[in-house]
Amino acid sequence: MATVVLFHSVYGPRPAVEDAARRLREAGHEAHTPDLFDGRTAGTAEEGMALAAEIGRDELLRRAVAVSAPLSERGLVYAGFSLGAALAQNLALADARARGLLLLHGTSDIPEDAAADGLPVQLHVADPDPFEPHDWLSAWYLRMGRAGADVEVFPYAGAGHLYTDPGLPDHDAEAAERTWRVALAFLAETDA
Repeated sequence: MATVVLFHSVYGPRPAVEDAARRLREAGHEAHTPDLFDGRTAGTAEEGMALAAEIGRDELLRRAVAVSAPLSERGLVYAGFSLGAALAQNLALADARARGLLLLHGTSDIPEDAAADGLPVQLHVADPDPFEPHDWLSAWYLRMGRAGADVEVFPYAGAGHLYTDPGLPDHDAEAAERTWRVALAFLAETDA
């Protein structure tokens, strides 16, 4: 059983996040879904970005650390959707005990001195994705590899940015099911 901290996107703690956590729990994992937006949700990506900007990047990161730190001794798998994936990546690269990093729809900058010796990383991303363009993803992949991470990237042609969320126009049921099948296998391996 993996212990997973799953961070929401700029849309906030939507039902899709709890649905994802339920999938993880049904597969035998412990899943935590912290609310970084104080219960607020956004109807559009623009509203969500405004909400995230209002809270501030440093405060969002502080909140994510506050939730994860008490659990980190267990060896967490950090996971997230879009904005939440960026936060998860930052935390995983700073946690020497991290057991894995599951990125859904997003990545983040990688510090030059990042060390991710053998960290299993899986990224699921739309192809193309306006928030994760090909040149960015290529550079990201190379930097993660130089940091020592064991990275797998799964692109989904024709899917929208947040294609795993059935409540959004981006939803692609087939791509979402493929993502969860691969992601659950990944989590089972991090637990081995």
